[in-house]
Amino acid sequence: MNSSKAEGRSTREAARSHSDRFRPFGTVRCSNPSYFRNQLARDLGCLLDVDDSAVAWCCRPHGMDDILLDIGWKGPPPDFLVSYPNGRDVYLHAVEGEGDPEVTEAAACRRLSHRYVRASEITAGFRLRNAKDLLRYANYQTPLGDRIRLLAALEQEGSATVAECLSVFREIPPMAGLSSLILNRFVAVDLDAALIAPHTVVRVFGS
Repeated sequence: MNSSKAEGRSTREAARSHSDRFRPFGTVRCSNPSYFRNQLARDLGCLLDVDDSAVAWCCRPHGMDDILLDIGWKGPPPDFLVSYPNGRDVYLHAVEGEGDPEVTEAAACRRLSHRYVRASEITAGFRLRNAKDLLRYANYQTPLGDRIRLLAALEQEGSATVAECLSVFREIPPMAGLSSLILNRFVAVDLDAALIAPHTVVRVFGS
């Protein structure tokens, strides 16, 4: 066997094994095989999947490798590269503390955007817990019939509670179907106000 191919396969398997330690396992807008260096990075990835301003994100991007080498950076590479609708791409590091501003400054000198996201920001409020609850259902896809029934009801009524929405689903487990529609931006709930509950209000996304 070609040694480089064997090494590449070994690296991919190691990355997959390492990543599988961190729950939840599913992603929605990650554009490459997911890899998380620790639970904090995984948690930030959860937030990216429910960030309505993010188009897509990828794990362990290589675009800053030369910059990190030039400044003699000994820490880990950025955890994510996030793409936004205005064409802006931002490299993110998940960190427990403040992070090293030299990395952000070096990226800026190359006209790249970089920032550290602190643990206190990642874990604040209800958003992360709600994101993790929803991402348990990341691999589900709501069938057309259930999707149309719920969207038609919401367009007619304007909004409904989670409990009311669950009664609409016939082709998929109700919570899985509703979560999939939230994650895929067909409908929306407030992830910051409280934990998702029977009385949480559901609306058509963007309405």
